[in-house]
Amino acid sequence: MNKIKLLYSGKAKSVYSTTDADKVIVEYRNDTSAFDGGKLAKLADKGKVNNRINTLLMNYLASKDINTHHLECLSPTEELVRYLDMLRVECVVRNVVAGSLAKRFGLPEGKELTEPVFEFFLKDDNLHDPLINTSHIQMFNLATDEEVTKMKQLSLQINNVLLPLFTAAGMVLVDYKLEFGRFSGELYLGDEVTPDSCRIWDAVNKEKMDKDRFRRDLGDVIEHYQIVADRLEMVLSSK
Repeated sequence: MNKIKLLYSGKAKSVYSTTDADKVIVEYRNDTSAFDGGKLAKLADKGKVNNRINTLLMNYLASKDINTHHLECLSPTEELVRYLDMLRVECVVRNVVAGSLAKRFGLPEGKELTEPVFEFFLKDDNLHDPLINTSHIQMFNLATDEEVTKMKQLSLQINNVLLPLFTAAGMVLVDYKLEFGRFSGELYLGDEVTPDSCRIWDAVNKEKMDKDRFRRDLGDVIEHYQIVADRLEMVLSSK
């Protein structure tokens, strides 16, 4: 299936129409951004490694009966996906204190949580993706009450699937962002699950293996993304 028309170009991915109105092609680019576009760079092979990781994880989630938009990997940097009506809500699951959770509550980064913390954020770069609650979602008509319940249920279900996978691969899934969209009356997982949207640490030395390496100028960003991909592939190939 070939690209027809550019529909959307985001910070790191471009979306193209196809001859099938229900399917689009997502192209993973080498562009990298942080701080709502305040820090930009191009990192060689980033598109390839993120597409590889996302394909591994989306296929694994699908094998666990979770609806995802992913259909197939078309090339090293392209995937074919279902065309979802995306909700302007970001779902964040946190297993370990890091990032904004540490800043908001003055907690030490690295503190393990006894239970996952689930949060909603409004998807709006201009507003810096503010934290919202179910009342805000209702007020702005971002999703139905049923979809709100379903997003939380699916996010925690995905957490239950991914946590042991990352543990088996010698990594800690610290936290991550998920986005959902509507397709044929159902909610499907969309966007991506990669080190761009997750915090991932090495289980032994707690070395950061995600986009925090770019945010904090730690270097060797793509080298660590590659390690994530290799470890996941090794574990999944044995299943």
